[in-house]
Amino acid sequence: MRKVMIGIVVSFAGIAQADEVVIAALGDSLTQGYGLPVEQGFVPQLQAWLDANGVEVRLINAGVSGDTTAGGLARVDWTLTPDVDGMIVALGGNDVLRGLPPEQARHNLTGILTAAQTAEVEVLLVGMQAPGNYGENYKADFEGIYPDLAKDFDTLYLDSFFAGLTEEQESEDLSAYRALFQGDGVHPNAKGVAMIVARFGPELLQLINQIEG
Repeated sequence: MRKVMIGIVVSFAGIAQADEVVIAALGDSLTQGYGLPVEQGFVPQLQAWLDANGVEVRLINAGVSGDTTAGGLARVDWTLTPDVDGMIVALGGNDVLRGLPPEQARHNLTGILTAAQTAEVEVLLVGMQAPGNYGENYKADFEGIYPDLAKDFDTLYLDSFFAGLTEEQESEDLSAYRALFQGDGVHPNAKGVAMIVARFGPELLQLINQIEG
């Protein structure tokens, strides 16, 4: 009888595990949490936001510092393990920093979204902005990649990883904006991440609804 009961418990545990929603965050140092204690990084803070809101979802940190869209494409297949139901794609910042051609980023992101589509994994695509120092054509071409691909692949879309910062700050209040970043001026500090997460949260809930729908 004890063996039968153990078998029943194990069976139910297997069902519970199969029903767990798992979302991978595929990105670079912004996703990985560069320069911060682990618990203050983007993915742990986003996980805490979900937990606080009673959302039973497990996030996987698939952020690698320094990664480009090419790096993301190279590892997307092993990121999309059978238990992954959804994916946040936040790549492109390092392509811009290196001045890589927008068409390369478009090709790589297309490959990532194709892999997700093939795996039947829902996606939240996150846009990246390019500075004007490469010229207006480069800026327009690069920034246009994300809404184009979101439409082509019918993914959810957030126009900027930093939306939670830029939407909350007055444009002329540069000192307040800089106070949300680490000393390098590129990576947000813990407070900045918290604001980013607050903006990401509702977008992630939409992704979860798509997964569960």
